[in-house]
Amino acid sequence: MAVDTKGKPGILKSDRVGYDLSVLSRLKMMFSAFWNSPVRLKLIALVVALLAVILLTAYVQVMLNEWNAPFYDSLARRDGSEFLHQLGVFGIIAGSLLVLNVIQAWFNQMAALYMREGLVRDLVNQWLQAKRALRLAASGLIGVNPDQRLHEDARLLSESTTGLAIGLVQSTILLVSFIGVLWELSSGFIFHLYGRSFSIPGYMVWAAILYAASASFLSQLVGRRLVRLNADRYSKEAELRFSLMHASENMAAITVAGGEENERRRINTDISSVLSVIRQLAIANTNLTWVSASYGWMVLVIPILVAAPAYFTGGLTFGQLMMVVGAFNQVNTALRWYVANFGPIAEWRATLMRVTDFRQALLEMDTGAQPANTIAVDQSDPGKLTLEDLVVSTRSTEDIAENGFRIREGTVTINEGERIMVNGDHGVNRKLLFQALAGLWRCGSGKIDLPSRESMLFVPHTAYVPGGTLREAVAFPEDLSTYPDADVEAAIEKVGLGRLKGKLDTRARWDRTLDADEQKAVAFAHALLAQPRWMILDETLEGLEPDIQQRFVQLLAGMKNTTTIYIGRSEAYLSALSPRVLHLQALVPPPPAPLSSTRHTPAQTPSAAGKTKPMSISSSAPRSRAVSGRR
Repeated sequence: MAVDTKGKPGILKSDRVGYDLSVLSRLKMMFSAFWNSPVRLKLIALVVALLAVILLTAYVQVMLNEWNAPFYDSLARRDGSEFLHQLGVFGIIAGSLLVLNVIQAWFNQMAALYMREGLVRDLVNQWLQAKRALRLAASGLIGVNPDQRLHEDARLLSESTTGLAIGLVQSTILLVSFIGVLWELSSGFIFHLYGRSFSIPGYMVWAAILYAASASFLSQLVGRRLVRLNADRYSKEAELRFSLMHASENMAAITVAGGEENERRRINTDISSVLSVIRQLAIANTNLTWVSASYGWMVLVIPILVAAPAYFTGGLTFGQLMMVVGAFNQVNTALRWYVANFGPIAEWRATLMRVTDFRQALLEMDTGAQPANTIAVDQSDPGKLTLEDLVVSTRSTEDIAENGFRIREGTVTINEGERIMVNGDHGVNRKLLFQALAGLWRCGSGKIDLPSRESMLFVPHTAYVPGGTLREAVAFPEDLSTYPDADVEAAIEKVGLGRLKGKLDTRARWDRTLDADEQKAVAFAHALLAQPRWMILDETLEGLEPDIQQRFVQLLAGMKNTTTIYIGRSEAYLSALSPRVLHLQALVPPPPAPLSSTRHTPAQTPSAAGKTKPMSISSSAPRSRAVSGRR
């Protein structure tokens, strides 16, 4: 459970955005995740291999720098035979570096691959722990667009971490290798000033450090806004992608309502937000380019200018001068690694922040003491379900419970084998009872004693049909091999989907291929296969065609060993199963019910806002076939 504004475990806060964690704490979190990952041994092996290749590459680069002296001296002497010999030596060195670079490139790609595998699998595993994802979705901005953090942010973090870590190690090894070379070459620098001679130990080393330090300081000063701007950009990009996806998936409803213009304005607003952040990023990156590019061009002449006094006084040959220039450039490159990578480091920190905030929020879903006004959920005997002084609230704070309902009958015990229907007063949000029984809604008071979770099947009002084959959808959440083929075919025949028996193993977007009634039929087919001891339905029969309602009710009546609790009002269920009826009583006086032209008792169906609106029990008349997708 997310922490409250005082840092104490409490009610989920809607303003949760992120966590104030240091970079070191975030790195420790990710290291712990990778250490417990199945790819740990592969990553360790790759790191060892990469380190060996980088060390060998640095050694060969030192050899290449030493090659500068005899090569350029042969040019100065116009020695053709020595010139040709040094060209042969260069071919051997360059060929070795080529092979090492290719091997390192392969190792780099494999390291990024395993890094992403470990990161994404860890995040998905944490996200899909029992009830975490739904709790996170209700915990504020941190739960918005989890797909962005699981996919794009995880990809960026794994790739940038690999590239930056390898670059840092390589630069450090080069710095250690060449700083000694540059120090030794600086020992021969003798300066003459006003008739006096003197030397500065490590003269070229200090010059390289001063040059790189000034570049680092200016880059930090100019580019300090990049971390925040990159984090904002990733957030705005995620919001834009969600708007586009949401519009695409609901285009039929948008078109019927004539809402294209309204949706266009919404999407254009998100596009403008993204472009605004990108403009700020462009300005910040342009300012940073003034620093990085100027220092990059000046490095062509700075080492020659610094070493020129020693060369013109005869302390260095032309070959040694070029050797000094090469060593200076290697040291400067290693020292300027932070400067050259300030932008990527800013992006890396932004993605690290988003991914670790997401992971920390997931871990907190299971922690913390229960706040006041929380429904207690416990496990009872397998043969009964008890609702003890249950009060369900639509909203809860640490002191009060608001706008809820209670069971009019008080403490209720439901025994195995019973048929139950739960309806309630006008304005009562019955869906919250379903969520409370499923453990998804804890606001309120009282106690719920449930049988074992494995013996219960919850059927929501809107059916969920996963991607993949139809056989997988019918078996969900179990594996498709759980049920024999003959049983699966018999189940879909009973629920009215016999025409699809030949397509059980066809992969398709069944959530789009099937209409709403047929998706509920898939849920009933699973219930026939699972034969649960307890089955809780959330207004599942409301809105169905009368013939489909009758079919499903008869299937429920035939499940003799299943206790069914129907939350909602269905005349078909009431007539066929003669259930015991429980009533949900509002905690506040209900508003006057609208006059009904029918003689039946008013019933309730979900409204667009997720609450209820009055209707007649007999209003289960057929829906328009054009709306239901049937012809």
